[in-house]
Amino acid sequence: MAERPGIAALLAALGEGQVRLVGGAVRDSLLGHEVADVDVATSLSPYEVMRRCGAAGIRTVPTGITHGTVTALAQGETIEVTTLRADLATDGRHATVAFTDDWREDAARRDFTVNALYFDPGEGRVFDYFGGLDDLAEGRVRFIGEPLQRIAEDHLRILRFFRFTARFGSGVDEAGLAACEARANDLMALSRERIADEWLKLLALPNPAATVRLMLEHGLLRPVLPEIGTEALPALEQLIAAEQAAGIAPEPLRRFAALLPRDPLVAEKVAARLKLSNKARKRLASAATEETPGVPRALAYRIGTDEARDRLLLAGQAEAAASLEGWVPPRLPVGGGDLIRRGLVAGPAVARTLKAIEARWVEEGFPDGERLEQLVDEELAATGAR
Repeated sequence: MAERPGIAALLAALGEGQVRLVGGAVRDSLLGHEVADVDVATSLSPYEVMRRCGAAGIRTVPTGITHGTVTALAQGETIEVTTLRADLATDGRHATVAFTDDWREDAARRDFTVNALYFDPGEGRVFDYFGGLDDLAEGRVRFIGEPLQRIAEDHLRILRFFRFTARFGSGVDEAGLAACEARANDLMALSRERIADEWLKLLALPNPAATVRLMLEHGLLRPVLPEIGTEALPALEQLIAAEQAAGIAPEPLRRFAALLPRDPLVAEKVAARLKLSNKARKRLASAATEETPGVPRALAYRIGTDEARDRLLLAGQAEAAASLEGWVPPRLPVGGGDLIRRGLVAGPAVARTLKAIEARWVEEGFPDGERLEQLVDEELAATGAR
């Protein structure tokens, strides 16, 4: 990571010994995973960070300066730089913080041991204050400190516990699970946007079925998603198997639909509650239908390729879904003007005839050339135009 030009430039600007890479970037690097987002912790104040970056020609944005966070934009890299902090007060959603120069104190306010690893590029050393390296090696996601207290500080940690368990865990930490179950009702105090974001991140993982089962069996979703029960698990498992068989990437909204009742109205209601975007609401509701998919390309032409792929995969039709990869629905190569030039009187008959031509064209697999001409001639003849 430190070899990437933008990160190297930022570290040089902030000064050796006063900055460490932290969190996901360190964790993922140790696991040999690709590192996308990079976070940096520093003993410098946010204003000093901005001053030093400015002197080095690095642009900064005070994205969360009251909480010590400055975003640095360096040679194509977007890096969050946060001053070491300690929590003064928390209410389950927000924290009041004070800046500190104590690295361990900063680590103590983080959620899980595997997320509290720091890498000092100057020393080439990983700092681990709470056993995160051992937990990472053993596939264990464990709260730092007392789990019940950590959840009371930030209720979103319930969902994060399960997401990280699904991603990194080889089992589940029983103390963490018990605490999440005991405080499940705390989720009701969170904004629905935060719940939706974390839930969809979990569903986007390669195979979250076992973790979702665990959550449902322990009643974790009941306070915020009562529509989902354990009876929906086979549908999720079937969908994941179909995605893998088709070689199609996970889609969290599609997987969400698998867990909901097959009722677009219910899906719409849930999507509205979670304040999903209009596009996401439409896709979730479409995927939740019980309608038989039918011919893949005809379906894709009618409702769109993404939504058609969702329905096919949810129906277990992996091969049919795979057949849509790379296919772009064509446009009907006949317009109203073409029909009028061929003798059809302008008016409602034009739209009706076009609709009839389009229906047959789609049904026959989008023919062109001579067969398309035949379809047009036949439908024109049916109107008496020729």
